[in-house]
Amino acid sequence: MTDQSDKPKLGTRPPLGLKRTVETGKVKQSFSHGRSNTVVVEVKKRRILGRPGEAPAAETPAPAPQPVAAPAPKPVAPKPATSPPVRRPVDDIASRRELQERLLREAEESRMTSLEQARRRDDRAKSDQSEDEKRRAEENRRAEEAAATEAERAAREAIEAPATALVEEAPESTVSAPRDDAERGFRRPAAAPAAKRPEPARPARGRGDDRRHSGKLTVTRALTGEDDNRTRSLAALRRAREKEKRAHQSSGPSAKQVRDVVVPEAITVQELANRMAERGADLVKSLFKMGSAVTLTQTIDQDTAELLVTEFGHNIKRVSESDVEIGIGDEADAPATLVTRPPIVTIMGHVDHGKTSLLDAIRGASVQSGEAGGITQHIGAYQVTLPDKSKVTFLDTPGHEAFTEMRQRGANVTDIVILVVAADDGLRPQTIEAINHTKAAGVPMIVVINKIDKPEAKPQRVREELLQHEIVVEDLGGDVQDVEVSATKKTNLEKLLDAIQLQAEILELKANPDRAAEATVIEAKLDKGRGPLATVLVQRGTLKVGDIFVVGAHSGKVRAMTDDQGRQVKEAGPSLPVEVLGLGSVPSAGDPFTVVENEARAREVAAYRQGVLDRKRTTSAPVSLENMFADRASTVIEFPLVVRADVQGSTEAIVNALNRLSTDEIKVRILNSGVGAITESDVTLAAASGAPIIGFNVRPNAKAREVATRTKVELRYYDVIYHLTDWAKGAMAGELGPEIIETVVGKAEIREVFSAGKHGKAAGLLVVEGVIRKALKARITREDVITYTGEIASLRRFKDDVAEVRAGLECGVTFTQNFTDLKAGDYLETYEVEERARTL
Repeated sequence: MTDQSDKPKLGTRPPLGLKRTVETGKVKQSFSHGRSNTVVVEVKKRRILGRPGEAPAAETPAPAPQPVAAPAPKPVAPKPATSPPVRRPVDDIASRRELQERLLREAEESRMTSLEQARRRDDRAKSDQSEDEKRRAEENRRAEEAAATEAERAAREAIEAPATALVEEAPESTVSAPRDDAERGFRRPAAAPAAKRPEPARPARGRGDDRRHSGKLTVTRALTGEDDNRTRSLAALRRAREKEKRAHQSSGPSAKQVRDVVVPEAITVQELANRMAERGADLVKSLFKMGSAVTLTQTIDQDTAELLVTEFGHNIKRVSESDVEIGIGDEADAPATLVTRPPIVTIMGHVDHGKTSLLDAIRGASVQSGEAGGITQHIGAYQVTLPDKSKVTFLDTPGHEAFTEMRQRGANVTDIVILVVAADDGLRPQTIEAINHTKAAGVPMIVVINKIDKPEAKPQRVREELLQHEIVVEDLGGDVQDVEVSATKKTNLEKLLDAIQLQAEILELKANPDRAAEATVIEAKLDKGRGPLATVLVQRGTLKVGDIFVVGAHSGKVRAMTDDQGRQVKEAGPSLPVEVLGLGSVPSAGDPFTVVENEARAREVAAYRQGVLDRKRTTSAPVSLENMFADRASTVIEFPLVVRADVQGSTEAIVNALNRLSTDEIKVRILNSGVGAITESDVTLAAASGAPIIGFNVRPNAKAREVATRTKVELRYYDVIYHLTDWAKGAMAGELGPEIIETVVGKAEIREVFSAGKHGKAAGLLVVEGVIRKALKARITREDVITYTGEIASLRRFKDDVAEVRAGLECGVTFTQNFTDLKAGDYLETYEVEERARTL
């Protein structure tokens, strides 16, 4: 039941029960402006323990409860008898709670004690185990030492046994030697071994070797204090050895290592120092002593680098960029590796003398009928099999004057030249040029007099004309073969083939097929579907599919090859012309074609050649006063053009032919030239400069045609080269405009000046030369300086208007524009102006 003296409860009335030490209630707080708040309040009452009827004791701490398992108290004297205390229910509840807490505390202390004892047992077990391991390791070490001592003793006995035998067999003088040794303090080898000096203990090796773990600090050793003397770590031992090694090296000067230093034409100081294995600062210091103030990143030449290398005691090895270049034809093949190869025959001569028709008659083909304009404008390569199964390679060259470079290339790669001369036409300019190319190449010549079936043919006249150029045929006592043939009638073709075979046997043409191929580009073009293509003529070696090659400033890999009849071939031997697929870009005709070992070598050579071409293109001629002022005063008109052709040889010929059209007044400027169809970039370039585009056997693609229509770029298409050059001449002449020609008709001297009207003036003249006409243009000069240019307004003799006045007569004139600056002594000239069309 609740105590009646307690304070009234706040809030609701609690249920009946034991008195609680903590009472809760709610307090309502009021604030200004009508605000309020309700908070929960806890009231904790102090517990009072006492007997019934006693006054409450002072605030003293309650006595600690006695443990249950405590021993019984000692007997004390009996007190006066009093009435037994009456325990209240509150005291029983408190005693039970204190008893529960005490039991929980004792259980926790017992658990902690058990854990500590278990930990100590584990530590003792680990310590015992470590001691056992140490004991076993010590036993193993002692066993190994004993085994090593026994082995050493056995080896010593094996060595001493032969010595003892020698002593026993020696003469008496020798046997007495041990006594002398004993006197000197030495012992005989056969005597018992003396006590040895104890050797340091060697640790046992194997699974029981704990050396690596012996010096490590563990938690157990740190707690127990065991193994206070730790050993040195491996890193500390390594540092000590390195320090000892450095000290040993610094004790005496080491020999300087002499190096072979590779020095290019230009090298930086830092790179040179790296190659010499020297400090860069030392090289800079040496250069300062030489008088050159340079830094590590500056470039020095090869001579300065040689001075530095020599000064530091190294050997120099000079190299240059050109060392990466491939030597063409430098290596001579062994005679045992050479085999006979087909001859290479080039057909040369003037245009329309029957070169292609003669080759068609030999091949049994009809190439000439497909040529534009009936003339050859490409160089062709063919291999013909003769009736006796022997083979001959023919090169057909153009005869037009624009294809000089093609004829020169044909003469350089050939073995025999066939000079075709028409019997009805004789020697022409391109025939003479072919003779000069043949002489420059140093190859033998066979003269073929063609078109003997014509009525006006005169073969003997051709032989006589050849004498003017030091070509003496066999009929006239010389050593040059000549054959009279008719390509259309196929007359004497067998005789011509016999002459070719005879000349080839005299030359003894041989090549090595078992080596890397070397060839020459005869022609190159850009195919729309297959990309860059090149017709090459193999000179030695064998070209195979998959070979890595360098051609000019480009590299590539042979993807496929086709012969002159379009058949796929896997390899091409000497003197065989093939079309190669797999180039990176279109090469120039005449470029050397060389097979290399790998792609890295090919790229290296191609990069060097491209660098040489770039330097040639960007390097300008030295400037002098003459050409500097000539350029400033130059009024030459430029005629820009963009040229696209089907093959590289045609592009080269067109560009050279257009450049030859340049004069002192106008010159051709080729903005771009290339192989393949006209592209959008060509049209854009031409539109920026207002240049026409020339397409030789090519056409623009759809996008380029659309851009050309929009930008109004002129496109010119040609398939015959002389039609192209004729248009270029006319266009360049039109660019210059008509030529103005001025002709002086008459000259008169002004004798008097008269007034004519209010403001005008008239001049009295005496005609000195020619005729003064009224309709002509006139100019007045005073001391050879023109003061007036215009026309004569009126011409009178006395008072009559006349049309002209001749020399020796007097007349009066007035001028247009009311010109009045006239003086006696001036001269009047009349002249005519004529415009003529320009021609180049």
